[in-house]
Amino acid sequence: MKTMTQDIIVVGGGIIGTSCALALQQAGQSVLLLDREAPGAGASSGNAGHIATEQVFPLASTEMLLQLPKMLFDPLGPLSVDWRYLPQITPWMLQLVNNMRPKANKHSADALSTLNRASLTVWRDLLESINRSDLLQEKGSLLVYEKPETKASLLKHIEKLSAYDVPVAHLNEAELHEQAPAVSKRLLGALEFPATAHVTDPLKLVDALFEAAQQQGMAYSQTDVTGGRLTEAGVELETTDGTLLCKRVLIANGAYAKPLVQALTGVKVPLETERGYHLMLPNELDILPVAISSAERRFIMTPMQGGLRLAGTVEFAGLEREANMKRAMMLQQHAQALFDRPLNTEGSKPWMGRRPSLPDSLPVIDRTGPKGEVLLAFGHQHLGLTQAALTAQLITQLYLSREPTYDLAPYSLSRF
Repeated sequence: MKTMTQDIIVVGGGIIGTSCALALQQAGQSVLLLDREAPGAGASSGNAGHIATEQVFPLASTEMLLQLPKMLFDPLGPLSVDWRYLPQITPWMLQLVNNMRPKANKHSADALSTLNRASLTVWRDLLESINRSDLLQEKGSLLVYEKPETKASLLKHIEKLSAYDVPVAHLNEAELHEQAPAVSKRLLGALEFPATAHVTDPLKLVDALFEAAQQQGMAYSQTDVTGGRLTEAGVELETTDGTLLCKRVLIANGAYAKPLVQALTGVKVPLETERGYHLMLPNELDILPVAISSAERRFIMTPMQGGLRLAGTVEFAGLEREANMKRAMMLQQHAQALFDRPLNTEGSKPWMGRRPSLPDSLPVIDRTGPKGEVLLAFGHQHLGLTQAALTAQLITQLYLSREPTYDLAPYSLSRF
């Protein structure tokens, strides 16, 4: 057994774990980061790159319930469930339906809004602290629509967003095409979200955070954590490289967090895998000024250093099932419908990643254990990138036993 000299082990090298490791290191703590893959190699490398501060409403909604039959029979729809996975996911789905109740739904929306409202500011500060502000593009984003009837529902959506102080404006057809000349003239308008942003390359973002943390003394080991238990001396972690003993641990390994959380806390969290896909078009550089989503097609196009990233769709099929890359390739068809000229798809690359999702759409941000040995930061679903920097700030406050900036009760492990 190897006793660690570091103050804390962070399990998980994605955007959440790496952001937390950097923040803890900046706060004067010594950190060991563990991940079975290279930093950012999992879901964080392929996210949409959108700092989605406007997405304050949970996945659980009556609208989703109405779509459930279609989800089961349309494997290429924006939201799908692999029918072979139904026995495993049914209990989670029942909890999801329970969270559609008005009171529960509002609770989740209020808690998501709290995190999202501050997320962009904290991201700006964190990247400035490592001199990598170039990775963040604060130019807003657009939600476009093709059908006249969609406009009415989006105007109602503006009213709902106003209750959460989300800055939003409606753009008519002319205003939309002035801002984004390349999109199809068939598009009728858009909602503009000025307080959103996007990153130029999600993997380079993780790399920058990782390198900054290493420069300040963070240690790293590529190993898989296979189990753990609490001891009188702290936390004992079983890894593929042997047993490690540390005083404190942060579980931040996303969709893979469930077994270690249960081993160290006794809580069996209802954590599911929200599988997301993207298709990268490397030859479509600078075609869009900002990230653009489609109201009807429910996907997003983000301009990045490596081309145009088409991302979206939610698939529930578990951790182990092979990717259905048809879901990635269909994004090309949706994107083409939003442009008048043919998109250059030469060299396009499909991808699938596994995001951690809880039935109330809220992450776990908490500190627990008899001596506060176990810190938790997982379950951010498709808002991991958006909420990572703020999560790192809150975890650091918990670690240092400081009063958190926000009430963390909605994100506590005890809710399960």
